[in-house]
Amino acid sequence: MSTRDLLHLTENFTNRINRRQIIGSLEKALEITNLVQTIVNSTRWEDLSNLLYLIKFTGQQIVRAHPKDLVLFNVICRMIHLVRTEAENAPIFQNNSNDNSLFTPTGTGVSTPKMGLGQSNLGSSSKLVDLLDVNLSKKNQSSVTFRTNLKNCITQGINDFIEELEGSRANIASHALDHVHEIILTCGYSRTVERFFKKAAIKRKFTVIIAETAPWYSGHKLAASLASLNIETIIISDSAVFAMMSRVNKVIIGTKIVMANGGLIACAGSQMIAAAAKYHSIPVVVCASLYKLSPVFPFGQDNLNELEAPDGIFPYKDEIVDQIDVLNPSTDYVAPELIDILVDHLGSHLPSYLYRLLQENYHPDDLRALGAQL
Repeated sequence: MSTRDLLHLTENFTNRINRRQIIGSLEKALEITNLVQTIVNSTRWEDLSNLLYLIKFTGQQIVRAHPKDLVLFNVICRMIHLVRTEAENAPIFQNNSNDNSLFTPTGTGVSTPKMGLGQSNLGSSSKLVDLLDVNLSKKNQSSVTFRTNLKNCITQGINDFIEELEGSRANIASHALDHVHEIILTCGYSRTVERFFKKAAIKRKFTVIIAETAPWYSGHKLAASLASLNIETIIISDSAVFAMMSRVNKVIIGTKIVMANGGLIACAGSQMIAAAAKYHSIPVVVCASLYKLSPVFPFGQDNLNELEAPDGIFPYKDEIVDQIDVLNPSTDYVAPELIDILVDHLGSHLPSYLYRLLQENYHPDDLRALGAQL
C-alpha cells in the first residue's frame, strides 16, 4: 500500500464518520483498530520507526478531522502504545539481547504538555526506536525476518485488543449483580447500561427509573428494551429527577468519555442527576469500557461539547426566533467528585485509581504527537 492509498483510506474513514455511517463508540473503536491493522499488514515499512510514523501520521489526520471525538484519539494512542509494547516483547529482540534495559522505559507517568497531563520521566520514543534498531543491526538480523516476526507479534496484539473491545460490554455486565439492587435510576440510552441491567435481571428483581432525556427522548428506547424482558420500568421527565432521587437506591449511568481526572463527558442531563444524587447521598456508578478512558484533562469542557440543532427545544417558526440564541448541548461534564465507582471489564475502580490505568495504556510521546491536533 502506497502513501497515496493510505491517505485515501484515512479520508474514506473520516468521511464515513461525517456521514454517520459509523455510529457508536464501540463501532468507531473497532473500525479504527482495523485501520491500524491494515497499516501494519499492508503498508511498506522497514523498521519500527517507519511503522510508528505511519500510524502517527494517520492518527493526526483523523484527530484533525474529528478533534472532539476523543474515542478516536484514545484508540489511536493505545494502538501506538500497543505496537511499541509488542516490539519490546518480540522474540526477535528478547532472544538476541543481553541487556533487557534496552526495552524498559526510564521512568513512569503519562504526560502531554498541550493537554496538561504534567511531566514525565519516560524516555522518548525516538530513543527507544534507535535502541531497537541498533540492537537489530548488531545481531545482523535480515530485514525480511525482522518484519515478519515483528508483524506477527503486533498482529497478535491487535487481535487481542479487538477481542477485548468485542467482549467489553459482556465483561462489564458480568459485574451487574454486585451493583444492581431494588430501585435504580438512569438516563438516556446506553447499550452498555442496557446489557448491564439485562444481565442482572436474570437473577434479580429490581425497578429502573429512566429520565427521558429530552429533546431526543432516548430514555424511551431504553425503557422499551428493558420492558420487553419484564423488567419493571418507570419513565419520568428530566425535571422530576430531584423529586424522585430520595426513593432511589443507586444511580447507574453510561458515558461517552472518562476524562483523565475521573470526570465524565456524558449525555445531557447526567450532571443534574449526579448532583441530585450527591445531595441525597446516593452512590453513582458509571459503566464504561477502558477505550473510553482518555488521557485528556477537561481544562476546556466547552471545547469538547457538541451543539445540536435547537429546533427540538425551540421551534424555528416562533416569532422571536431571530431575537434569541438557543443552545442545545448534546453532553454534560460531570465532575469526578460526583462519581463514586467506575465499572469496566476489569472490575470496579474509584476515580482516583485512573492514573494507574493511564500509565498502563498510554505513552507520553504518543500524546504529544497527536495532542497538538486537539
